[in-house]
Amino acid sequence: MKSTSIVLITVLGAFFSGCGSESEVSSKVVLGESLYHDTTLSANKTMSCSTCHSLDEGFIDPRTTSKTLGASLGDDQTSIADRNAPTIGYAFFSPNFHFDTDEGLFIGGQFLDGRSIDLKEQAKEPFLNSIEMGMPDISSVLARVKENSSYVSQFQALYGRDIFEDETKAYNALADAIAEFEKSSEFASFDSKYDRYLAGEYTLSPEEERGLALFVDEDAGGAMCSACHPAVSVDNKPLFTDFSYDNLGVPINHTLRTENGKTADKDVGLFGNPAVNDTGLQGAFKVSSLRNIAVTGPYMHNGLFKDLKTVVHFYNTRDLGGAVNPETNSTWETGEFHADRNTAELGNLGLSDRDEDDIVAFLKTLTDKRYEHLIH
Repeated sequence: MKSTSIVLITVLGAFFSGCGSESEVSSKVVLGESLYHDTTLSANKTMSCSTCHSLDEGFIDPRTTSKTLGASLGDDQTSIADRNAPTIGYAFFSPNFHFDTDEGLFIGGQFLDGRSIDLKEQAKEPFLNSIEMGMPDISSVLARVKENSSYVSQFQALYGRDIFEDETKAYNALADAIAEFEKSSEFASFDSKYDRYLAGEYTLSPEEERGLALFVDEDAGGAMCSACHPAVSVDNKPLFTDFSYDNLGVPINHTLRTENGKTADKDVGLFGNPAVNDTGLQGAFKVSSLRNIAVTGPYMHNGLFKDLKTVVHFYNTRDLGGAVNPETNSTWETGEFHADRNTAELGNLGLSDRDEDDIVAFLKTLTDKRYEHLIH
C-alpha cells in the first residue's frame, strides 16, 4: 500500500519551486495565457492548448470526438489520438518524474506515462506531435510566434533581446511561459464543496458523508480509494492522487481503436517511458487527481467509460464473475496486460449499489465551484 508522504512533499514542493520576481512571473503568466489559447501555433491554425484543455470545461477536450470516442481529434481534422486527453487542472503539483527509492515506485511527471519530467517539458510536445498540433519543427513554431509583434516584444522583455537568436532557448522560453500560466490559480482554485467542508463552511449530505467514509476506508468493506487517491494533506488541500502509476486492467476501447486504425496496437503505458525498463509496468498509467472528476469524463487512459458510476462499478466488480459493464450490458473484458493488473486494491470490493452511489455523490463534492453547473 502506498504512503501519503508523497502527496505531502509534493504539495509543499510545488509552492516553493518557483523563481523570479513577482512582476516577472505575472508577465510570463500573461504571455503564457495568450500562447495557451493561440490556434495560429498549429499547422492548420485550428488547435491550441485550450482546444484539448478548455478552461471552461474542467481543462478537458469538450469536442464531440473526445466525448464519444474517448480521444481528441488532431489539427488536421483527421488524426485521432489513442489516449484520453487528461485534465491539467492541478497538474503543476505533480513532482518531477523520478523513481522513489523509499516507495519503490515511479512518481510524478506529466502525461499519462510521465514521459515529460515537468510542465515546461510537457508544453513543448503537442506543437510537434503529428496527431496533435502538427507543426513540422521548432523553427516553424517560432516563425509563427514571430509573426506576432506583441509576442516578440514580450519574449524580448522577459527572456532577453537576443532570445530569438537561439532556437533552443526561444522554444524553452515559449514552454516556460505556458508552464507559468498553468501554475497560476486559474488551474487550482481549491474551492470545491469538499474544500469548504474541510474549512467548516459546508455540511456534507448523508450520501456524501457515507461516500467519504467508504472512500477513505482501506479495510475490508471499504472502497480503498485513498490508497492511491489520498483525501488528506498537511495543508488541508488534498490533491487526491499519490502521483504514482497503476495498471487497472482497463478493457480496450474497441470503438476508438477502430476509428484511429490502431486495432493491432497495445498501449504499454509507463513502460514506454524511456526511463522505465520493468516489463511488469506495461499497462500502468499515472494515477489521476480526482479533483473535478465529476465533470472531466470520459474516463480512464483510453476514455472507455462515459459515466463516473461505471468507473466505480468497474473498480468494485472487475474480477467478479458475471459482473456487467452497465454501458455495454456485457461482462467486463480483460485489459491489454491482464496479468500485471492491480488486484490488491480493486477488482472485487464487495460494495453494494448504494455504496457505489454514495461514493459518486462524494466524488461530486470535489468539483471546483466554477464547474458545479456542469455536474449532471
